[in-house]
Amino acid sequence: MSDRPPLAHKKLTMQDIADAAGVSPMTVSNCFRYPDRVREKTRVAVMKVAAELGYVPNMSAGLLAAGSSRVVGAVLPSMRNSSFYMYTSGLRRAAEDHGLKLITMIAETEEEELSAVQTLLGLRVAGIALVAGPHAPELRQLLARSGTPVVESWGGEGAIGRGVSYDVGAASRDLTRHLIAQGRRRIGFVQVSGSGGQRYAMRLPAFRREMFAAGLPDSLVLTIRAADGFGSGARILDEFLARDARLDALLCPTDVVAAGAVFECQRRGLSVPGDIAVAGWGDYDIGRQLSPSLTTVAPYSDEIGRSAISVLLEDRPQGAAPVMTPYALEVRESA
Repeated sequence: MSDRPPLAHKKLTMQDIADAAGVSPMTVSNCFRYPDRVREKTRVAVMKVAAELGYVPNMSAGLLAAGSSRVVGAVLPSMRNSSFYMYTSGLRRAAEDHGLKLITMIAETEEEELSAVQTLLGLRVAGIALVAGPHAPELRQLLARSGTPVVESWGGEGAIGRGVSYDVGAASRDLTRHLIAQGRRRIGFVQVSGSGGQRYAMRLPAFRREMFAAGLPDSLVLTIRAADGFGSGARILDEFLARDARLDALLCPTDVVAAGAVFECQRRGLSVPGDIAVAGWGDYDIGRQLSPSLTTVAPYSDEIGRSAISVLLEDRPQGAAPVMTPYALEVRESA
């Protein structure tokens, strides 16, 4: 323990920390808001003094144009999805670049999301980042009345606030075309309903258009409520093979589901991609490490996160055209 005497019971200021650390108040401010502007040795010393004295910076100081704090809030439906991990990483890094702090809340239901947003509004955050999906009916009105900038990631036209996404339909088209070009004719498609909004909804129409254009059946579609866990991949493969033993390709909603399908193929003695091609979505690490490695769509989720912060800081009207980020079709061994 340090023998540094505590200051008298009063509200600590940056000047107090500056005096104790032997630096300027501006240096203290930069240590908290723009740490990359301060030499590491100085920053470590200042942060140590602040911790010893119990100083917590007032993050509502230095208001943004919106008249709120230097804290932004993000509400996520889950952290089980690797895309959300990369998305959150992009949010955090972009927020730090602008001297902001990020509060992240998990809300797995519409009711939990509404409660999370109410909490963030109560904290007077500078902006809120949502993820596209079904929302409570009163959420849009609540946010509109608050005047707080909002961005809906993976949101398109009609997004709450302003949308940031990539062309999900085009990605689905590219992946379907790739499978067809590989000679696949009995392609099973997994559709996720009830959650995810545009992240899933735009995929099936594009798949069906490409199958129709190629003169192939588009009826091998299985609708599920959730897309989590390796076990779901095994169950999905079981159901498709029960419907059509000639299945020669499977287009999965996530890389985790696709990996589960690959494991099930291996248990059944089916070759991937020889007997069945398997494609995922999301470019998760499991897909790169799997043998065979997964063909997948890489949505650049970190870029969506970075763009979301930029949208919150822009002086542009809410409801403007969505910001579109890139994606890539990663062709690997499985398809």
